Amino acid sequence: MKKRYAVRALVPAVLVTLALTGCSSSDSGSDGATDSGKASRKAAGGDGAGTAGATAGKPVTRGGTLGGAGSACPMPVTFDYATSWKPEAVEVEPGSELAALGEQGPVRMVCEIDAKPAGNIGYLRVWAGEPSGSGPRAVLEAFLADDPNAGKAAYTEVEAGSSAAAEVTYTVTSELLDEPKTERAFAVATPDGPVVVHLGGLDSGEHQAMLPAYELAKKTLKLG
Repeated sequence: MKKRYAVRALVPAVLVTLALTGCSSSDSGSDGATDSGKASRKAAGGDGAGTAGATAGKPVTRGGTLGGAGSACPMPVTFDYATSWKPEAVEVEPGSELAALGEQGPVRMVCEIDAKPAGNIGYLRVWAGEPSGSGPRAVLEAFLADDPNAGKAAYTEVEAGSSAAAEVTYTVTSELLDEPKTERAFAVATPDGPVVVHLGGLDSGEHQAMLPAYELAKKTLKLG
């Protein structure tokens, strides 16, 4: 069953986050931050944008493959996701009160992979857009331009599977956060339009801990 990005789907998730952390999420679609994450941030090497493609946290094993027909999230790419992470397709309802949370720049959220069953607080999210002729970096630049809290972006040219891709590591700041936190994303071009795979997290420590799952998706990505 698809998660519908409307009031009935998002409000309960926000309330759960508020109950657990006392903060709400940032506009970039991540999971807020509290003092409880300071120790994990220090253990992971602190805050800031860091080096694109850097990995941290425990190694992960493959839990399954997303993207193909019959998978939890049909989409223009396929990739492996980590054991115990829970994928769910997302359907953004145009015109709903909170639909804007499921759209960013030229792309719309199509899949959300929850790390909580694996012991982390955050999501790997997949966004897809209409064919436009824009390259992966241009798509990422437009993606970040639509997030008023994003800053200190560092872009690199990488490969996702065997496909040319662009990657960005950046910081998110907000009055709702006690300090900046790290987020990152990579983008590829497909015949059906651009795809962005984004990793947020409760704070920079959680983000670092989830990096192996993000790298698994990037390493195993295939078009179609």
